[in-house]
Amino acid sequence: MTLYVNLAELLGTRIEQGFYRPGDRLPSVRALSLEHGVSLSTVQQAYRLLEDNGLAMPKPKSGYFVPPSRELPALPAVGRPAQRPVEISQWDQVLELVRAVPRKDVVQLGRGMPDITTPTMKPLLRALARLSRRQDMPGLHYDNIYGVLELREQVARLMLDSGCQVGANDLVITTGCHEALSTSIRAICQPGDIIAVDSPSFHGAMQTLKGLGMKALEIPTDPVSGISLEALELALEQWPIKAIQLTPNCNNPLGYIMPEQRKRALLTLAQRFDVAIIEDDVYGELAYTYPRPRTIKSFDDDGRVLLCSSFSKTLAPGLRIGWVAPGRYLERVLHMKYISTGSTAPQPQVAIAEFLKGGHFEPHLRKMRNQYQRNRDLMLDWVSRYFPAGTRASRPQGSFLLWIELPERFDSLKLNRILLDQGVQIAVGSIFSASGKYRNCLRMNYAAKPTPQVEDAVRKVGAAASQLLSDIQD
Repeated sequence: MTLYVNLAELLGTRIEQGFYRPGDRLPSVRALSLEHGVSLSTVQQAYRLLEDNGLAMPKPKSGYFVPPSRELPALPAVGRPAQRPVEISQWDQVLELVRAVPRKDVVQLGRGMPDITTPTMKPLLRALARLSRRQDMPGLHYDNIYGVLELREQVARLMLDSGCQVGANDLVITTGCHEALSTSIRAICQPGDIIAVDSPSFHGAMQTLKGLGMKALEIPTDPVSGISLEALELALEQWPIKAIQLTPNCNNPLGYIMPEQRKRALLTLAQRFDVAIIEDDVYGELAYTYPRPRTIKSFDDDGRVLLCSSFSKTLAPGLRIGWVAPGRYLERVLHMKYISTGSTAPQPQVAIAEFLKGGHFEPHLRKMRNQYQRNRDLMLDWVSRYFPAGTRASRPQGSFLLWIELPERFDSLKLNRILLDQGVQIAVGSIFSASGKYRNCLRMNYAAKPTPQVEDAVRKVGAAASQLLSDIQD
């Protein structure tokens, strides 16, 4: 890591921890140069990086200052989904998002893509390169249906941080978290079954339910505390729910972390009604607080929680490496995996195992958490500045996704069509509902390092949203 990046991160941490308050003058370029033994140009580069991240602003002939704090948008309202099981729709809109080909002339704010440009990924790239040069070609052989043992051992150690005590033989490596969710759903449920989901909910899991002929029962979800346990209990009393599927840590799309006591209460509910819980923890490692939050799985003492995760959000989605800890459903999950993809590609598994074993993963996570937290604050600042009055926005406690709510009459599908002509794509809110609710909402990604191009893209989203609202009022 270069000297100016190190210095910028140090100053950024001091600002975020309140050492420098909004409006305070930051140390002069000369003072920092002497204090840290670096050149004036290094300090100036560090300040430019802080300026790009919205943490410092220059004043002519006065130096650099911490920007004044802006009033944050109100939180999104709790949704009011249909109180009955529904057939899942919205595939056309999901397809429009996922078939988008990366293009330099389009700022992609819609996909759940992490920043893969960070230097902390280099040890992983070197491991992949070494494997491709080996004469015995380990990455080209079939492997165990469970997955590479060395990776399962590393994942089992990793899961200790979330409170889970599982062994390598309790885990199945999958082709991304999506396959982990899919095999879990198919291991438990049959066509026609009802699955309770948080609302708004991850569109991939719901499209899996749709493809398997199942119905979703959307449960109202609070943007701070998560799924409504009261509404879930009522639903369990009224309907033959087969499983509960949710993302309690760094939720996609709302970003909350469900409080620990509510996780315990949810598990108690599931035990009382004898239903399985399919827990998506793909963003859990990206919580901004340390230690990372516990999973529902960590409280599970009868094997009813199937924990699904992957390296798609912490490292890179193109690796296609996930895992599931299926508890009592292990044999069924293995069968579902066998009849779908068989064993998962070994080469990225071995490379990731080396990356973890070499101690590279934790420094990488620390860097990404810090970057994503700073980007969140900057994105919220941009939303406050560029979006129409009355806009609501989530307060993500981890990951890199922001949920935005506009007035009820607003149509994010129209917004997305306008933005595509301007070189910007968002995720429309309706794909996060089984029945097409949240059409007045959208999700934006803030993983990438802030640049004038990204800020301009957010400004375009806000300007187009303001124009659409103005047209509606006229």
